[in-house]
Amino acid sequence: MNGTTSKHSKSTQRPSSPSGDSRRASPTRIRDRIPFTRSRSPMVKHSYDGNGHSLPLRPSSPSLFPRSRHSQPVQPLRHIFPATVSFSFRLPFSRTPWSASMDVRQAIENMLLVSSLGFIAVKLRTCSETPYSPDMWISIEISLLIIASVIYCLYTRVSFSKATVPLPVPQTPSTRPDSPRSFDTRENRRGSHLISAAPPKIEETGFVWMTVPKNYRDSADDGILTGLLAGPFIACALLYLTIKASKSLPPPQIPLPSNWLIEPPTVLQNAIGPHTALEALLLSRRNLVNQATFCSTILIVHACASWVTEARHRRKTTIPDGELRHVPRKESRRTYLYALFSVSVTLWILCVRISLAELNLGIWQNMNYFEVVVSSLMFQFSLYAAVRLAHRGFTLGELGLVCFGATVLFMESVNLTIARIWPVTTPYIKTYRLPTPLLLYQIALIPGSLLTGFLLSPLLYLSRHISQQPVRRLRFPKERQKHRRLLALGFYLGTVLIVGGLIGLWTRWCLGNRDPWLWAIFWLLEGKRKWTRPLLLVYWTLLVSLSVAGWNRQLARSRRFRHRSVMSVAGDAPTTFDRSRLPTANGNSSPGHQSDPSRPSTPLVDASGPLGLGFPTLPNLPNIGNGTGVSGVATDWLDAADRHVPTLSVNARRKFFHALAVVMFLPGVIVDPAFAHLSFSAAFALFTFAEYVRYFALYPFGASVHVFMNEFLDSKDSGTAILSHFYLLTGCANSVWFEGCCNTRVYWY
Repeated sequence: MNGTTSKHSKSTQRPSSPSGDSRRASPTRIRDRIPFTRSRSPMVKHSYDGNGHSLPLRPSSPSLFPRSRHSQPVQPLRHIFPATVSFSFRLPFSRTPWSASMDVRQAIENMLLVSSLGFIAVKLRTCSETPYSPDMWISIEISLLIIASVIYCLYTRVSFSKATVPLPVPQTPSTRPDSPRSFDTRENRRGSHLISAAPPKIEETGFVWMTVPKNYRDSADDGILTGLLAGPFIACALLYLTIKASKSLPPPQIPLPSNWLIEPPTVLQNAIGPHTALEALLLSRRNLVNQATFCSTILIVHACASWVTEARHRRKTTIPDGELRHVPRKESRRTYLYALFSVSVTLWILCVRISLAELNLGIWQNMNYFEVVVSSLMFQFSLYAAVRLAHRGFTLGELGLVCFGATVLFMESVNLTIARIWPVTTPYIKTYRLPTPLLLYQIALIPGSLLTGFLLSPLLYLSRHISQQPVRRLRFPKERQKHRRLLALGFYLGTVLIVGGLIGLWTRWCLGNRDPWLWAIFWLLEGKRKWTRPLLLVYWTLLVSLSVAGWNRQLARSRRFRHRSVMSVAGDAPTTFDRSRLPTANGNSSPGHQSDPSRPSTPLVDASGPLGLGFPTLPNLPNIGNGTGVSGVATDWLDAADRHVPTLSVNARRKFFHALAVVMFLPGVIVDPAFAHLSFSAAFALFTFAEYVRYFALYPFGASVHVFMNEFLDSKDSGTAILSHFYLLTGCANSVWFEGCCNTRVYWY
């Protein structure tokens, strides 16, 4: 009896094996069994003690998807301002309430820009001595532009809708007792952690005529107010500085600090009415303000025409994403309609200019009829060319500001050429900076580089076409590399001929038949000291060389060991440093280390620094004599470090170049701003030719430049052209390109 009971108790404690009663399962075999489950959630493992008794159940987390034991509650985001602001109002003689809502961030940015331009308009009005002086009319002109821009933004950025008043619901008595749970409990629970949705947006993005949304860079704001007001703001600031300088400086003095080591600006000596350099600069900058408001007017006309035409075609069939209904799909048709519209706008704005002159209104009176026609055509040509060439590279505001700068440089080159051809009948040189050799070189370098690409565009197009086409689609696939080399050679030779011939001869002619190459070489030695400018060149060259070489190694390492980050996410074991790879004093690997699998490997422990970067702790290297194995040791040591030093993010890479720009350019701007002026212009031209080489895949540097620059791209460089380095260079160079009257060295010492 007792034996039977004991056997029964043992059988209940340790279940039998499925193979039969003769084979008893041990506790170890019971623990090794894996129960079958159809659930995708991790199974619950049973723990047993030494006697086979099960322990209390405890869920375990999966190994590949670790989760924190103590879950912290998610703190809600706190903002100073709400995302949108809404208000209600009633129209006069109307009982219907209306509500308006707008984006707070855009409203604050636009308000700052409008108030800044309004402030400078008030300052210009205070500078006018007579009631209807040119400065007073410029202030009125700026005020009208502000009013038109605000009306456009209010009409396109503010969402108006009829406010619905909820009707009172009559409460009827219910015979059924109330439920303990309210009806909106589930809805409140679901929506308690969500951010309130923004009001529905209207069609608020502006476009240039015959362009579509896919031609522009994706952005929450098209920045049209920046394109309309930033150019006039810069022009008014330069005019205000010139007015203050004309009142404080004696007549013969030029508005440049003493540390600008450059020859005096050119002054025309004629019988019509000779002007000093400062007087000519004052008149030219009044013309610059007219140019800015003139281009802003054309831009707002394009945006309104595109918006109105699209509104008339809303009833058409559906269109693909990124297109507009009124814009035809055929490229030749678009170009024809844009050219026709550009001519129409030019004729319309010329009639407006004539009407203003007949009414004795001083708006745009500093621009003659020739400048009105040429500026209008050039600005509209720049708009369309920039949209087509730099596809998805600009927002509308950036496009307007860049094309305004291109129009200004073009008009300066035209006015310099006119003053050189007809020096007697031209009253003064109408340039918006002082007509020094620095301005001549800037026009020769920046518009000259763009002109070179335009003249050699057939070769560039063929080079990109051959590089993009698969070999099977080429007519002569075996001669592909030969054709690429011939096209690249043609581009390089054409560049030398255009720069040395057309652009070089124009610069020589404007310099008074002085050789531009020899002038630049001798001017290099005319700094504060003879070694100042050569030392700056050596300093810049050294920084650029070290940075490019270092980043080439960093990016090559990033591409070589990029798979390690993927393996780490998958839960692989950390890589260890194998001593067997280290050579001995004879230059060979140690056989003992290779054949001893039990020897523990030394892991590389990352020591995090203050910047969040980990650096490897490498094992001690063996004693190695002077021999052939030293180079092998160095190579293995660097390879081991490259495997474990983390790569920088794209944002960190871009910030490095921001810091590099400050370190490079600040000494030049402080020590010799005139030399920095010319150096910035040369760097811009060099960037332009590098972009030609990259985008059009010119042999043999196209692939290398593209791979190098591709590692620094982010969402802002989603277009065909890479423009971030142009923006960085221009932002650093504007302080000297504008030739302000402020002496930078005063703030340094």
